[in-house]
Amino acid sequence: MALDPAFLDELRARLPIASVIGRRTKLIRSGRNFKACCPFHGEKTPSFHVYDDHFHCFGCGAHGDIISFVMQSEGRSFIEAIEQLAGEAGLDVPRSSPAAVAAARAQKTLGEVLDAVQASYRRRLYMPEGREGLTYLRKRGLSDATIEAFGLGWSGDGRGSLIAELEAQQITRAQLAEAGMMRFAEDGSPRGELFFNRVTFPIRDRRGRLVSFGGRTLGDAQPKYLNGPETAVFSKRRTLFNLDRAREAVRKGCDLVVVEGYMDAIMLHQAGFEAAVAPLGTAMGAEQLEALWQVSPDPILCLDGDAAGQRATFRTIETALPLLGVEKTLRVCQLPERDDPDSLIARGGPEAMAAALSASAELVDALYRAVAAGAGTSPEARAGLRARLVALAGLIADKGLSSEYRRALLDRYFAQNRKPDYRKGERGARPQADLPVARHEPGRGNDERLNMLTAILLRHPDVLGAVEAAYCRLELPPDLALLREALLEWSHQFPPPEPASFAAWMETQGFGTAARAVLDSDMPRTARVDADDLLAIDLAAQWWHYYGLLNVEAFAREVAHDVEAAIARAYEGDGLDVWPEALAARVRALDALRRGSMPDDDV
Repeated sequence: MALDPAFLDELRARLPIASVIGRRTKLIRSGRNFKACCPFHGEKTPSFHVYDDHFHCFGCGAHGDIISFVMQSEGRSFIEAIEQLAGEAGLDVPRSSPAAVAAARAQKTLGEVLDAVQASYRRRLYMPEGREGLTYLRKRGLSDATIEAFGLGWSGDGRGSLIAELEAQQITRAQLAEAGMMRFAEDGSPRGELFFNRVTFPIRDRRGRLVSFGGRTLGDAQPKYLNGPETAVFSKRRTLFNLDRAREAVRKGCDLVVVEGYMDAIMLHQAGFEAAVAPLGTAMGAEQLEALWQVSPDPILCLDGDAAGQRATFRTIETALPLLGVEKTLRVCQLPERDDPDSLIARGGPEAMAAALSASAELVDALYRAVAAGAGTSPEARAGLRARLVALAGLIADKGLSSEYRRALLDRYFAQNRKPDYRKGERGARPQADLPVARHEPGRGNDERLNMLTAILLRHPDVLGAVEAAYCRLELPPDLALLREALLEWSHQFPPPEPASFAAWMETQGFGTAARAVLDSDMPRTARVDADDLLAIDLAAQWWHYYGLLNVEAFAREVAHDVEAAIARAYEGDGLDVWPEALAARVRALDALRRGSMPDDDV
């Protein structure tokens, strides 16, 4: 039974070999690959190695791909193995038919057509007609050895010379059109050669088979870069330039690096970074990311340093989030704003590129920086930032990993928005505040106050909106920080939840026990009153009272600064008839602290 080679390639692409073998044999991570005790002969020391597309046992010599592994390990025939794997991959096995056999032959023929086109392009580069293209490549810094290794060429002028040359080899216009090498007229008939007056870049699949071409114009023609169309052997969304060479380099220990274009990948290869790949002029798609992860669990995204490159980086991260797994992530290399990999190497040499790659950030750090960049400092802006971070973490399909990302992103959010630690008496960032800071060493008193601040909010979550910014800036012990995260998650739901639903929500989310432990501890009288108690009218001032006790002088400076700012705004506007309630609550709390009483003593 003859099967379409494209179907077999799709089957192998959808089922990473490590996942299939790992369901039958315990695999151990070994560098970028895996190893195990061979399932085909008895051994105590692992000699069975699993790479991105094949396995090999150095003990018994067993060797093959995903299909042959199922055949050998389960005693199945070729067709039985295909049917089993297709079921796991969600594919239908194409039925054998004369048409399928003819299609398989046609694909082989397309490969032969493309090989003939490539031979012509390479030869033309070194002829007088290709002199301009060869000069361009050398000026870009490519050596003759690199030009030869990548098979770069020249398309000719597109006036029919390629067609005539290949017709002499019994290759017809229809075959060239089927291989994606022709332009078409409105009636669908082949009109002329697709590439003309362009430097050509052969595009190969992961196995090194020629599947299409890209071309760069040297004049004003648009587009500057042009790729061949989709054909029976070429799918742009599944293909990455130079992936065939990069796979071999990763096996030798190189980092897999994703750059924007052909020239970046080629220049990196020439500079010694041989595992560089590039998408084909479009944003990185899900299938391309999966192809990367079959080669390396943590490829480095290294796009241009300008604003467009940063936007493309973020789009790729967004595409990757739903696909992330324990063995599938990205690292992000942020280049200087004026640089791409090509220019950085030209300016600073391979050492500059190596330094940039070694400084690559983990995905969670790069994601936070991208989202937080330019975010405002107002409560509304901070709330919006937090909501977006939570939403992005929620895109990750793996629930456990999604939870870890959410926690890690919010940790960075709290750290960025935290003011100096009042418990340690750190100075604030206000240059006009010259008063000495009252220093408080961490101890039972401040720990109890932090406990009280959280307890008030657990009992009266509707107060959170008035104090959220200050609460988020506090450095809390781990148990209280977890409850703060729960409080914020509850409060940022849409539509806004009713306070009466909070206790039940905490129970369903698994925070009930931790919340009760805080509520059952020593608390202020106010934190224990019912919501309809008259004392509840000044709960915000009660909260600010315990907040201020962490560092009275720092709190006084903070309130004085905000009062001055409010007065200044009033002079600039229409006056100040009523103090903003949030500021009034802090003023009442500060006044009570100075009198040595509680804000509710006069109620």
